[in-house]
Amino acid sequence: MIRFIDVYKEYDNGTKALKGIDLRIDDGEFVFLVGPSGSGKSTIIKLITGEIALTQGKLMVNGYSLNNISPRQVPLMRRTLGIIFQDFRLIDKKTVYENLAFAMRAIGASSRDLKRRIPYVLQLVGLDQKADRYPGQLSGGEQQRVCVARALINDPKLILADEPTGNLDEKNEKIVLDLFRKLHEQGTTIIVVTHDALVASCAQREIMLNHGVLVGEKWNDEDARKAYEAVGGKPASTGAQVEGAQNGETAIGFADPTKAAKTGGEE
Repeated sequence: MIRFIDVYKEYDNGTKALKGIDLRIDDGEFVFLVGPSGSGKSTIIKLITGEIALTQGKLMVNGYSLNNISPRQVPLMRRTLGIIFQDFRLIDKKTVYENLAFAMRAIGASSRDLKRRIPYVLQLVGLDQKADRYPGQLSGGEQQRVCVARALINDPKLILADEPTGNLDEKNEKIVLDLFRKLHEQGTTIIVVTHDALVASCAQREIMLNHGVLVGEKWNDEDARKAYEAVGGKPASTGAQVEGAQNGETAIGFADPTKAAKTGGEE
C-alpha cells in the first residue's frame, strides 16, 4: 500500500511541488496520475522511490515509513518497486539479456536464478527472440518493453512508470498499455504518470494534479471503486486551502483537454 498523509514538498529553490497531499493506493490497484508539466506527478514518484525526501507529512511505501527509514532499509524498500523510465536508461554495451542480468545481480541473484527468471520475463513482454540484441538494434517500442521486463525482473510488488508511452507511436503505445493491463490482471500494483488523459483512461482510477494539488479523481472501474471504499478508502484530497483543490470526501470529476482534443470532445 502507498499512503500519503498531508504531504508537502518544497525544493531548495523555493518551488512548492506538493501542497498537503492525502493519497491512498491499495495493493493491486491500477492508477494513473494525470496533469500538465509541473503539476507534481514526478515529485510523487520520486518521493515513493526515496530519491527525494518530503518536507512535511507522512509517507508509507509497502510497509516502510519513509519519514524515518534508515539508509540500510532504503535498498530493501526499493526492491519492492519496479521502475520504468521514459528515456529507457538501458546500458548500450550490454545485450537485452545482460541488461536484465545486471538488474538481478544487483540484488545478489544466482546464475540459476538468472537462467530461470530472464527467459520467463522476456516471453511475458514478447521479446524472447531478442535476448541477444543490443538496445541500439531495437525499436523504441521494443526498448520500452525491455524496460518493462527490467522493472519486473525482481518480482516487485509495485510498478512505477514515468511517462512510459511519451516517446512511442500509437502501435507501440498500445503494446505497452496492454502489458500493463496483463500485469494488473496478475495482481501487480501499477502507478503510471502521464500528461495524456486518453492514455490514462485504460486505468481503474485516474487522479488529476495541477500546481501541486489534487484537483480531480475519476474511477473507470465501478467494482474497483466499491472494493476500495469497502475497506475504508477515501478520495484523494489536498489539505491546503487552494482554489480548485479536491478537499473533503467527495471526488471532483474532470474532463481533460488532451482527451477532448483527441476524441473530438467524446468521453
